[in-house]
Amino acid sequence: MENIILCVNAGSSSLKFALYRISQSSENKAAEGAIEGIGQPEGRLWLRDSQKRPLEDRPIKFADAHEAVNALFEVLEQPSLDRPVAVGHRIVHGGALYTAPQKITRKLQDDLQELVPLAPLHLPRQIELIEAIAKWRPGLPQIACFDTAFHAHMPELAARLPLPREMWEKGARRYGFHGLSYEYILSVLGSRAKGRVIIAHLGNGASMVAIRDGVPVDTSMGLTPTGGFMMSTRSGDLDPGLLLYLLRSGCSASELEELLNKKSGLLGVSMLSSDMKTLLEKRDREPFAEQAIAMFCYNVRKFAGAFAAVLGGLDTLVFTGGIGERAAPVRDEICRDLEFLGIRLDQEQNEKHAAVISAPESRCTVLVVPTDEDLMIARHSCRLLS
Repeated sequence: MENIILCVNAGSSSLKFALYRISQSSENKAAEGAIEGIGQPEGRLWLRDSQKRPLEDRPIKFADAHEAVNALFEVLEQPSLDRPVAVGHRIVHGGALYTAPQKITRKLQDDLQELVPLAPLHLPRQIELIEAIAKWRPGLPQIACFDTAFHAHMPELAARLPLPREMWEKGARRYGFHGLSYEYILSVLGSRAKGRVIIAHLGNGASMVAIRDGVPVDTSMGLTPTGGFMMSTRSGDLDPGLLLYLLRSGCSASELEELLNKKSGLLGVSMLSSDMKTLLEKRDREPFAEQAIAMFCYNVRKFAGAFAAVLGGLDTLVFTGGIGERAAPVRDEICRDLEFLGIRLDQEQNEKHAAVISAPESRCTVLVVPTDEDLMIARHSCRLLS
Protein backbone atom coordinates (compact mmCIF):
# COMPACT_ATOMS: atom_id res chain seq x y z
CA MET A 1 0.00 0.00 0.00
CA GLU A 2 1.28 3.48 -0.90
CA ASN A 3 0.60 6.54 1.25
CA ILE A 4 0.78 10.10 -0.09
CA ILE A 5 2.00 12.41 2.67
CA LEU A 6 2.09 16.20 2.51
CA CYS A 7 4.97 17.44 4.71
CA VAL A 8 4.79 21.07 5.80
CA ASN A 9 7.22 23.33 7.63
CA ALA A 10 5.94 26.75 8.65
CA GLY A 11 8.40 29.61 9.14
CA SER A 12 7.70 33.12 10.38
CA SER A 13 6.59 34.28 6.90
CA SER A 14 6.97 31.21 4.71
CA LEU A 15 5.58 27.73 4.22
CA LYS A 16 7.79 25.01 2.76
CA PHE A 17 6.13 21.79 1.66
CA ALA A 18 6.89 18.45 0.02
CA LEU A 19 4.71 15.62 -1.28
CA TYR A 20 6.00 12.07 -0.65
CA ARG A 21 4.92 8.67 -1.92
CA ILE A 22 5.76 6.15 0.80
CA SER A 23 5.33 2.38 0.65
CA GLN A 24 7.02 -0.60 2.30
CA SER A 25 9.49 -0.83 -0.61
CA SER A 26 10.04 2.78 -1.70
CA GLU A 27 10.21 6.41 -0.58
CA ASN A 28 9.87 9.00 -3.34
CA LYS A 29 9.47 12.76 -3.32
CA ALA A 30 6.75 13.58 -5.86
CA ALA A 31 6.94 17.37 -5.57
CA GLU A 32 8.22 20.20 -3.42
CA GLY A 33 7.59 23.89 -3.17
CA ALA A 34 7.17 26.94 -0.97
CA ILE A 35 4.88 29.84 -0.28
CA GLU A 36 6.92 32.92 0.55
CA GLY A 37 6.07 36.34 1.94
CA ILE A 38 3.01 35.39 4.03
CA GLY A 39 1.65 38.57 5.60
CA GLN A 40 4.07 40.73 3.61
CA PRO A 41 3.47 43.16 0.70
CA GLU A 42 4.87 40.72 -1.86
CA GLY A 43 4.66 36.94 -1.94
CA ARG A 44 5.51 34.03 -4.18
CA LEU A 45 4.32 30.48 -4.74
CA TRP A 46 6.47 27.91 -6.49
CA LEU A 47 6.17 24.18 -7.08
CA ARG A 48 8.40 21.71 -8.91
CA ASP A 49 8.13 18.00 -9.59
CA SER A 50 10.45 15.14 -8.67
CA GLN A 51 12.73 16.01 -11.60
CA LYS A 52 13.02 19.65 -10.45
CA ARG A 53 10.86 20.79 -13.37
CA PRO A 54 8.71 23.85 -12.54
CA LEU A 55 4.98 23.19 -12.23
CA GLU A 56 4.10 26.61 -10.83
CA ASP A 57 5.96 29.84 -10.11
CA ARG A 58 4.06 33.09 -9.69
CA PRO A 59 3.98 36.19 -7.52
CA ILE A 60 0.95 36.29 -5.26
CA LYS A 61 0.04 38.09 -2.05
CA PHE A 62 -0.98 36.10 1.05
CA ALA A 63 -2.56 37.96 3.95
CA ASP A 64 -2.28 35.06 6.38
CA ALA A 65 -1.84 31.30 6.76
CA HIS A 66 -5.46 30.63 5.75
CA GLU A 67 -4.94 32.23 2.34
CA ALA A 68 -1.62 30.41 1.96
CA VAL A 69 -3.21 27.02 2.75
CA ASN A 70 -6.02 27.67 0.29
CA ALA A 71 -3.42 28.39 -2.43
CA LEU A 72 -1.41 25.32 -1.39
CA PHE A 73 -4.30 22.88 -1.83
CA GLU A 74 -5.30 24.56 -5.09
CA VAL A 75 -1.82 24.12 -6.56
CA LEU A 76 -1.71 20.48 -5.41
CA GLU A 77 -4.77 19.77 -7.58
CA GLN A 78 -2.43 19.41 -10.57
CA PRO A 79 -3.35 16.30 -12.63
CA SER A 80 0.17 14.88 -12.27
CA LEU A 81 0.01 14.90 -8.45
CA ASP A 82 -1.72 12.45 -6.12
CA ARG A 83 -3.94 13.72 -3.31
CA PRO A 84 -2.41 13.51 0.19
CA VAL A 85 -3.96 11.15 2.73
CA ALA A 86 -2.37 13.02 5.66
CA VAL A 87 -0.39 16.13 6.52
CA GLY A 88 2.79 15.87 8.60
CA HIS A 89 4.03 18.96 10.42
CA ARG A 90 7.46 19.83 11.72
CA ILE A 91 6.71 21.23 15.18
CA VAL A 92 9.68 22.92 16.80
CA HIS A 93 8.82 22.41 20.47
CA GLY A 94 6.95 19.60 22.21
CA GLY A 95 7.97 20.52 25.73
CA ALA A 96 8.10 17.75 28.33
CA LEU A 97 4.70 16.37 27.27
CA TYR A 98 5.38 15.27 23.70
CA THR A 99 8.36 12.99 23.18
CA ALA A 100 7.17 11.18 20.03
CA PRO A 101 5.14 12.03 16.91
CA GLN A 102 1.40 12.36 17.61
CA LYS A 103 -1.84 12.67 15.70
CA ILE A 104 -3.05 16.24 16.17
CA THR A 105 -6.08 16.64 18.42
CA ARG A 106 -7.78 19.61 20.00
CA LYS A 107 -5.92 18.91 23.23
CA LEU A 108 -2.56 18.85 21.45
CA GLN A 109 -3.35 22.22 19.84
CA ASP A 110 -4.23 23.67 23.25
CA ASP A 111 -1.01 22.28 24.71
CA LEU A 112 1.01 23.88 21.91
CA GLN A 113 -0.52 27.25 22.80
CA GLU A 114 0.88 26.81 26.32
CA LEU A 115 4.35 26.17 24.84
CA VAL A 116 4.47 29.33 22.70
CA PRO A 117 6.74 31.20 25.18
CA LEU A 118 9.37 28.49 24.63
CA ALA A 119 9.46 29.02 20.83
CA PRO A 120 7.79 32.35 20.07
CA LEU A 121 9.32 32.63 16.59
CA HIS A 122 8.03 29.27 15.40
CA LEU A 123 5.03 27.89 17.28
CA PRO A 124 2.45 30.66 16.57
CA ARG A 125 2.81 30.21 12.81
CA GLN A 126 2.80 26.41 13.11
CA ILE A 127 -0.37 26.47 15.21
CA GLU A 128 -2.00 28.85 12.71
CA LEU A 129 -1.09 26.45 9.90
CA ILE A 130 -2.68 23.48 11.72
CA GLU A 131 -5.89 25.46 12.22
CA ALA A 132 -5.96 26.62 8.60
CA ILE A 133 -5.57 23.08 7.24
CA ALA A 134 -8.29 21.83 9.60
CA LYS A 135 -10.60 24.50 8.18
CA TRP A 136 -9.90 23.79 4.50
CA ARG A 137 -9.60 19.98 4.79
CA PRO A 138 -11.45 19.03 8.02
CA GLY A 139 -11.28 15.28 7.38
CA LEU A 140 -7.57 15.16 6.58
CA PRO A 141 -5.48 13.63 9.39
CA GLN A 142 -2.69 15.88 10.69
CA ILE A 143 0.39 14.60 12.48
CA ALA A 144 2.85 16.55 14.64
CA CYS A 145 6.53 15.59 14.48
CA PHE A 146 8.48 17.33 17.23
CA ASP A 147 12.05 18.58 16.81
CA THR A 148 12.59 18.14 20.55
CA ALA A 149 11.50 14.47 20.65
CA PHE A 150 14.87 13.10 19.50
CA HIS A 151 16.55 14.48 22.65
CA ALA A 152 13.82 13.40 25.09
CA HIS A 153 15.87 10.59 26.61
CA MET A 154 19.10 12.56 26.89
CA PRO A 155 20.71 11.91 30.30
CA GLU A 156 19.30 14.11 33.06
CA LEU A 157 22.86 15.20 33.86
CA ALA A 158 22.93 16.96 30.47
CA ALA A 159 19.28 18.04 30.40
CA ARG A 160 19.00 19.51 33.90
CA LEU A 161 19.73 23.22 34.37
CA PRO A 162 21.58 24.36 37.53
CA LEU A 163 18.43 25.97 38.96
CA PRO A 164 16.25 25.17 41.99
CA ARG A 165 14.85 21.66 41.59
CA GLU A 166 11.23 22.79 41.36
CA MET A 167 12.07 24.57 38.08
CA TRP A 168 12.61 21.15 36.43
CA GLU A 169 9.03 20.17 37.28
CA LYS A 170 7.84 23.41 35.68
CA GLY A 171 9.55 22.46 32.41
CA ALA A 172 12.75 24.50 32.72
CA ARG A 173 15.28 22.13 31.16
CA ARG A 174 17.43 21.70 28.07
CA TYR A 175 15.28 20.23 25.31
CA GLY A 176 17.46 20.40 22.21
CA PHE A 177 16.25 20.92 18.63
CA HIS A 178 16.87 19.85 15.00
CA GLY A 179 15.83 16.38 16.13
CA LEU A 180 14.24 15.39 12.82
CA SER A 181 17.47 16.27 11.02
CA TYR A 182 19.59 14.28 13.47
CA GLU A 183 17.23 11.33 13.26
CA TYR A 184 17.52 11.30 9.47
CA ILE A 185 21.33 11.54 9.57
CA LEU A 186 21.51 8.54 11.91
CA SER A 187 19.33 6.54 9.52
CA VAL A 188 21.84 7.30 6.72
CA LEU A 189 24.92 6.55 8.83
CA GLY A 190 23.84 2.98 9.54
CA SER A 191 26.71 1.10 11.21
CA ARG A 192 28.73 4.32 11.37
CA ALA A 193 26.29 5.52 14.03
CA LYS A 194 27.97 3.09 16.41
CA GLY A 195 30.69 4.62 18.52
CA ARG A 196 31.27 8.30 19.29
CA VAL A 197 29.57 10.66 16.82
CA ILE A 198 29.10 14.43 16.63
CA ILE A 199 26.59 15.86 14.15
CA ALA A 200 26.75 19.59 13.39
CA HIS A 201 23.56 20.91 11.81
CA LEU A 202 24.71 24.29 10.49
CA GLY A 203 22.11 26.48 8.84
CA ASN A 204 20.21 29.67 9.67
CA GLY A 205 19.50 27.88 12.91
CA ALA A 206 22.52 25.87 14.00
CA SER A 207 23.13 23.24 16.66
CA MET A 208 25.21 20.19 17.49
CA VAL A 209 24.52 16.84 19.10
CA ALA A 210 26.82 14.30 20.76
CA ILE A 211 25.77 10.70 20.12
CA ARG A 212 27.09 7.49 21.66
CA ASP A 213 26.07 4.27 19.90
CA GLY A 214 23.08 5.92 18.27
CA VAL A 215 21.77 7.61 21.44
CA PRO A 216 21.98 11.40 22.04
CA VAL A 217 23.89 12.28 25.21
CA ASP A 218 24.20 16.08 24.89
CA THR A 219 23.21 18.90 22.56
CA SER A 220 23.99 22.58 22.17
CA MET A 221 20.55 24.21 22.13
CA GLY A 222 18.68 24.45 25.41
CA LEU A 223 15.25 25.49 26.66
CA THR A 224 14.69 27.35 23.38
CA PRO A 225 16.26 27.37 19.88
CA THR A 226 18.12 30.57 20.84
CA GLY A 227 20.69 28.67 22.93
CA GLY A 228 24.00 27.12 21.91
CA PHE A 229 26.52 28.69 19.55
CA MET A 230 25.93 31.82 17.44
CA MET A 231 23.70 31.48 14.38
CA SER A 232 22.58 33.61 11.45
CA THR A 233 20.58 36.08 13.55
CA ARG A 234 20.50 34.39 16.99
CA SER A 235 23.04 35.09 19.70
CA GLY A 236 23.41 31.62 21.15
CA ASP A 237 24.49 31.30 24.79
CA LEU A 238 25.11 34.51 26.75
CA ASP A 239 26.03 35.42 30.32
CA PRO A 240 22.66 35.56 32.17
CA GLY A 241 23.98 38.66 33.88
CA LEU A 242 24.03 40.43 30.51
CA LEU A 243 20.30 39.85 30.12
CA LEU A 244 19.68 41.24 33.60
CA TYR A 245 21.86 44.24 32.76
CA LEU A 246 19.88 44.93 29.57
CA LEU A 247 16.53 44.61 31.37
CA ARG A 248 17.67 46.95 34.14
CA SER A 249 18.90 49.38 31.51
CA GLY A 250 15.37 49.78 30.17
CA CYS A 251 15.25 47.08 27.51
CA SER A 252 11.78 45.48 27.42
CA ALA A 253 11.21 41.73 27.09
CA SER A 254 9.97 42.13 23.50
CA GLU A 255 13.00 44.28 22.59
CA LEU A 256 15.28 41.70 24.18
CA GLU A 257 13.60 38.93 22.19
CA GLU A 258 14.08 40.91 18.97
CA LEU A 259 17.73 41.57 19.81
CA LEU A 260 18.63 37.96 20.64
CA ASN A 261 16.68 36.24 17.88
CA LYS A 262 16.70 38.64 14.92
CA LYS A 263 19.56 41.13 15.28
CA SER A 264 22.47 39.09 16.64
CA GLY A 265 24.68 36.26 15.38
CA LEU A 266 26.32 36.64 11.97
CA LEU A 267 24.12 39.64 11.17
CA GLY A 268 24.89 41.48 14.38
CA VAL A 269 28.65 40.96 14.27
CA SER A 270 29.10 41.57 10.54
CA MET A 271 26.59 44.45 10.29
CA LEU A 272 26.19 43.22 6.70
CA SER A 273 24.25 40.01 6.33
CA SER A 274 22.98 36.90 8.09
CA ASP A 275 23.82 34.81 5.01
CA MET A 276 27.07 32.83 5.25
CA LYS A 277 27.52 32.72 1.46
CA THR A 278 27.38 36.53 1.27
CA LEU A 279 29.84 36.90 4.14
CA LEU A 280 32.31 34.45 2.56
CA GLU A 281 32.20 36.46 -0.67
CA LYS A 282 32.96 39.70 1.22
CA ARG A 283 35.37 38.48 3.89
CA ASP A 284 38.53 39.64 2.04
CA ARG A 285 37.41 43.28 1.94
CA GLU A 286 35.04 43.54 4.90
CA PRO A 287 36.77 42.99 8.28
CA PHE A 288 33.46 42.63 10.14
CA ALA A 289 32.41 39.85 7.75
CA GLU A 290 35.72 38.09 8.39
CA GLN A 291 35.26 38.43 12.14
CA ALA A 292 31.69 37.07 12.03
CA ILE A 293 32.85 33.97 10.12
CA ALA A 294 35.80 33.47 12.48
CA MET A 295 33.54 33.75 15.53
CA PHE A 296 31.04 31.28 14.09
CA CYS A 297 33.76 28.72 13.34
CA TYR A 298 35.36 29.27 16.75
CA ASN A 299 32.01 28.71 18.48
CA VAL A 300 31.33 25.48 16.58
CA ARG A 301 34.89 24.23 17.13
CA LYS A 302 34.64 24.94 20.88
CA PHE A 303 31.43 22.92 21.17
CA ALA A 304 32.97 20.09 19.15
CA GLY A 305 35.86 19.94 21.62
CA ALA A 306 33.49 19.96 24.60
CA PHE A 307 31.32 17.21 23.13
CA ALA A 308 34.36 15.10 22.31
CA ALA A 309 35.21 15.36 26.03
CA VAL A 310 31.67 14.22 26.91
CA LEU A 311 32.05 11.24 24.56
CA GLY A 312 35.59 10.42 25.63
CA GLY A 313 36.91 10.86 22.09
CA LEU A 314 35.51 11.04 18.58
CA ASP A 315 35.07 8.50 15.80
CA THR A 316 32.85 10.40 13.34
CA LEU A 317 32.08 14.07 12.71
CA VAL A 318 29.14 14.88 10.41
CA PHE A 319 28.33 18.23 8.78
CA THR A 320 24.78 18.87 7.58
CA GLY A 321 22.39 21.80 7.05
CA GLY A 322 22.76 24.57 4.47
CA ILE A 323 26.13 25.85 5.74
CA GLY A 324 27.39 22.43 6.75
CA GLU A 325 26.61 20.93 3.35
CA ARG A 326 27.74 23.77 1.08
CA ALA A 327 30.34 25.98 2.81
CA ALA A 328 33.71 24.23 2.37
CA PRO A 329 35.73 27.14 3.86
CA VAL A 330 33.63 26.98 7.04
CA ARG A 331 34.15 23.22 7.40
CA ASP A 332 37.89 23.71 6.86
CA GLU A 333 38.15 26.48 9.44
CA ILE A 334 36.16 24.51 12.03
CA CYS A 335 38.35 21.43 11.61
CA ARG A 336 41.70 23.23 11.33
CA ASP A 337 42.48 23.16 15.05
CA LEU A 338 40.85 19.81 15.81
CA GLU A 339 43.87 17.71 14.84
CA PHE A 340 44.20 16.63 18.47
CA LEU A 341 40.94 14.69 17.97
CA GLY A 342 42.45 12.85 15.01
CA ILE A 343 40.76 15.05 12.40
CA ARG A 344 42.55 15.77 9.13
CA LEU A 345 40.67 16.97 6.07
CA ASP A 346 41.32 16.09 2.45
CA GLN A 347 41.19 19.61 0.99
CA GLU A 348 40.29 18.46 -2.52
CA GLN A 349 37.39 16.32 -1.28
CA ASN A 350 36.23 19.12 1.01
CA GLU A 351 36.12 21.58 -1.89
CA LYS A 352 34.07 19.06 -3.88
CA HIS A 353 31.59 18.65 -0.98
CA ALA A 354 32.29 14.91 -1.15
CA ALA A 355 30.52 12.46 1.15
CA VAL A 356 33.82 11.73 2.96
CA ILE A 357 36.06 14.78 3.35
CA SER A 358 38.59 13.42 5.85
CA ALA A 359 42.04 12.34 4.66
CA PRO A 360 42.79 8.58 4.54
CA GLU A 361 45.14 8.88 7.52
CA SER A 362 42.56 10.75 9.64
CA ARG A 363 41.64 8.75 12.76
CA CYS A 364 38.25 10.48 12.84
CA THR A 365 36.01 10.14 9.77
CA VAL A 366 34.51 13.47 8.65
CA LEU A 367 31.36 13.28 6.52
CA VAL A 368 29.06 15.65 4.66
CA VAL A 369 25.51 14.28 4.71
CA PRO A 370 22.58 16.25 3.19
CA THR A 371 19.67 16.17 5.60
CA ASP A 372 16.01 15.47 4.79
CA GLU A 373 13.65 16.43 7.59
CA ASP A 374 10.63 16.11 5.28
CA LEU A 375 11.35 12.43 4.67
CA MET A 376 11.48 11.80 8.42
CA ILE A 377 8.10 13.54 8.77
CA ALA A 378 6.69 11.35 5.98
CA ARG A 379 8.03 8.19 7.63
CA HIS A 380 6.58 9.08 11.04
CA SER A 381 3.24 10.02 9.48
CA CYS A 382 2.97 6.71 7.64
CA ARG A 383 3.78 4.80 10.81
CA LEU A 384 1.05 6.59 12.75
CA LEU A 385 -1.48 6.14 9.96
CA SER A 386 -0.91 2.38 9.99
